[in-house]
Amino acid sequence: MIGGAPRPEVTAGEAAEALAAGTFVLDVRERHEWDEAHAPGATLVPLSELNDRLDEVPTDRPVLVVCHSGMRSARATDALRGIGVDARNVVGGMLAWRDADGPVVSGGDAARPSAD
Repeated sequence: MIGGAPRPEVTAGEAAEALAAGTFVLDVRERHEWDEAHAPGATLVPLSELNDRLDEVPTDRPVLVVCHSGMRSARATDALRGIGVDARNVVGGMLAWRDADGPVVSGGDAARPSAD
């Protein structure tokens, strides 16, 4: 982050471990990306809908934010931190998640998908 505190980040491996421990994972990709593969138990709120769906993001615990490669999740992390959410970017996104052998599910296995 230019001109401010560094953005808190976690590796995909750390994120997969945190997910297993019950940490909230926010996926900010689009629905078609989510349908291909996502972390089990993650919550889908596309970046384009985030401002309208902030009530779905917890404010009382850390939130790990993931996208495809880490760019959209970095933007979402910065925005969430700006309103006081303890958000942390998953570096490398779902590409790194898969490389780290993080668990994935696809299609209709969505725990809490966005409305169509």
